[in-house]
Amino acid sequence: IKRLYRFMASEHIYKQFDADLQSIRAKVLEMGTIVEEQLSEAVQSLIEADTKLAEKVIRRDEEVNDLEIDIDEDCSLLIGKRSPVAADLRNVLMMIKIISDLERIGDESTKIANATIRIIENDIMSKPRFKNIQSMLSSVQLMLRQALNSFARLDTTETIEVLEKDKEVDEEYRSHMRLLLTYMLEDPRTISMSLELMFVTKSLERIGDHAKNITQSVIYTVKGTDVRHSSIKEIKAELKH
Repeated sequence: IKRLYRFMASEHIYKQFDADLQSIRAKVLEMGTIVEEQLSEAVQSLIEADTKLAEKVIRRDEEVNDLEIDIDEDCSLLIGKRSPVAADLRNVLMMIKIISDLERIGDESTKIANATIRIIENDIMSKPRFKNIQSMLSSVQLMLRQALNSFARLDTTETIEVLEKDKEVDEEYRSHMRLLLTYMLEDPRTISMSLELMFVTKSLERIGDHAKNITQSVIYTVKGTDVRHSSIKEIKAELKH
């Protein structure tokens, strides 16, 4: 009877832990949805010269920050109450790491929105060439979506695609920076606008880095291996095991 009681008690504790974990995961995905919208609307505000949309992006940053604090507290309470070990602990630690990256994506999107406002208020909107920025946006949006999908399903299937896409984004970043420098040399009137677009381009490159970080956190949770300093070839080999 005592054994049965202990089994039922431990089963109850585990079910409660699992319920708490799912609740936190739902909040992380909610946070992910918000920063995806922030990213999209920040670049849209720039392309359409829409200050109201840019201001909306900036306001939502407080919502993201509040969620980060809320989830952080939930994770700390869960560790304190349940003392998880092994895979369960990795799950909790992964979420703490992921919300940090999501918060920074929100920050970078806010920087893009602030750049939009400066461009419009200072009346320095020259004939902008947004093709490269739109291409980078599509790339980092895909990376972020795949990273969050991997987290939602705890599935590493798409992780290699995210890591490979990050290398493409880095190349797009370097290419666009060279292009903006060329514009400034050819026409000094474009210098102010081009400098702002450099900040935007850098923010998009950093967002790609944070999406990559989220992917690496998922791999750590699923496989129990820290791949932060591993090559893509090494990670592919690890995922096959």
